[in-house]
Amino acid sequence: MEWTDEHRMLRETVTKFVENEINPFVDEWEEAGIFPAHELFKKAGELGLLGLTKPEEYGGSGLDYSYSVAAAEELGRCTVGGIPMAMGVQSDMATPALARFGSDELRAEFLAPTIAGDKVVCLGVSEAVAGSDVARIQTKAVSDGDDYIINGSKLWITNGMQADWMCALVNTSEGHPHMNKSLVVIPMDTPGVVRARKLNKLGMRSSDTAEIYFDEVRIPKRFLIGDEGGGFFMQMLQFQEERLWAGANVLRGLERAIELTIEQTRGRKAFGKSILDNQVVHYRLAELSTEIEALRALVYRATEEYIRGENVTMLASMVKLKSGRLAREVADSCLQYWGGMGFMWETEIARMYRDTRLISIGGGADEVMLSIICKLMGTLPEKKKKRS
Repeated sequence: MEWTDEHRMLRETVTKFVENEINPFVDEWEEAGIFPAHELFKKAGELGLLGLTKPEEYGGSGLDYSYSVAAAEELGRCTVGGIPMAMGVQSDMATPALARFGSDELRAEFLAPTIAGDKVVCLGVSEAVAGSDVARIQTKAVSDGDDYIINGSKLWITNGMQADWMCALVNTSEGHPHMNKSLVVIPMDTPGVVRARKLNKLGMRSSDTAEIYFDEVRIPKRFLIGDEGGGFFMQMLQFQEERLWAGANVLRGLERAIELTIEQTRGRKAFGKSILDNQVVHYRLAELSTEIEALRALVYRATEEYIRGENVTMLASMVKLKSGRLAREVADSCLQYWGGMGFMWETEIARMYRDTRLISIGGGADEVMLSIICKLMGTLPEKKKKRS
């Protein structure tokens, strides 16, 4: 990956944003189980951090995806996982389809203020019966003249308690499950939208995550993103950017875990020497650091191919799989070397242990990533191939 002066300036801007606007308030937001999304995103929008790859006519910077990767990597300097994840939803997970396929009217009404940080967005895909298996979603949008009437629910929705609008995947017909879905914009103040509850999560606690119900929610058909029936395809494209973003975002945090653990084990003594002096410890940290660099190389390669317009489904799935598994491995290994302090709720390594567990679940579970990779390798059993 070739980094330009513009990339370096962006990295510096994100680093300062994290140091000044996020890390000093992390403990407070973790305790509250929510952070002030409108206030924080407005500051991010003013710095141009929410629309790096989005069209300039709607307030974006019109840059290639390497800039999103650079920003995601530096956001990993946050001492918490929930805030970067919420920002990633705003910039790279809930808005790509609208930016690429939405009408000019729809982009002016929803994309532009989201890039500016004036509106908060959430992504509505997962449901109680359909997490990684996107084809199984049950929420329906029934045609009624110039409107859709939506009934159903969404679960595990990041930013859901504060969002102004949702990019929602809904069934708009009874056809094939890969061809009957559409992406629509649902303003969250529409009558019938119910924010049922803020979910009590193991980690990512500063990020509000909601359960949402739709009871006879009426929206105009002009809120349709792209073509009716094209939602599954568009959401799969959004997932590619989400998975690359997640892989880049985890890198700095894993490096920080190693750095904190070196510091902690150098200062801890047992049986007449520091914990770090034990070969099993410093060899393990060296091995984990090597794995982090290998993940970085994979993220950068996938990004380069994505920028060239190549199909990166396999590489993005590998990035997602490796980032989730390596995050768990690093957090668990480092926590072990902290001893009893690693098991204390307030330590940063314990927070990382809780937060990183989500990476192997959200945005497509590890097992789904493996299935995608196997399908593209041609190693799936024949019956599974036919169902895919």
